Amino acid sequence: MYSYSHPHPAVTTDIVIFTILEERLQVLLIRRAAEPFRNSWALPGGFVNIDEDLETGALRELQEETGIRDIYLEQLYTFGRPDRDPRERVITVAYYALVPIDQLQSIEAASDAAALAWHPVDRLPALAFDHGLIIDLARQRLAAKLDYSTIALQFLPRSFSLGELQNVYEVIAGETIDKRNFRKRILGAGFLVDTGKLRRGNRHRPARLYRAKSPGTLSYIR
Repeated sequence: MYSYSHPHPAVTTDIVIFTILEERLQVLLIRRAAEPFRNSWALPGGFVNIDEDLETGALRELQEETGIRDIYLEQLYTFGRPDRDPRERVITVAYYALVPIDQLQSIEAASDAAALAWHPVDRLPALAFDHGLIIDLARQRLAAKLDYSTIALQFLPRSFSLGELQNVYEVIAGETIDKRNFRKRILGAGFLVDTGKLRRGNRHRPARLYRAKSPGTLSYIR
């Protein structure tokens, strides 16, 4: 095997898992069980093995530390500030995922994670490494995609009301959206299908239920 004379940086992956819980955008954090930053909150992640690709390493670390598996990850950004890790020169490739909270009921801390918990993105604890910057960029990317994609649907069950979809938009955007304009824009975009079913509530009139025209895929609004 060829040996290079110059030093090599290590490579890690970090994963931002978003969900909506208690009508707030929240991110999954682990409490580190090892140095550096022992007992600090951090994103799930770790070093990439020499024989695996980046996404495989990210999925492995996510499963080892949280028990989460079989979710779609999207690559976010590469962070390479020389002093971001006190151990050595470490470059990290960040990923993010959006998951409905009802799909994450069996998660638990494992591997080098002492604990895990959901944290509102607008009220984060002190974080290890540069994970605050990673979460901030992931949130910006998520909010930007609201304008041109169906990314908000990934927080919802298979069928949902327009009110539930609007709530997701408002939680991510951090602002109230006009109901009439929102419904006109969403229905005019053409990515929803009326299921013909209604959800009946105790105090409100029945809400019409919709589903994505292409379930399980991210579509782009033109």
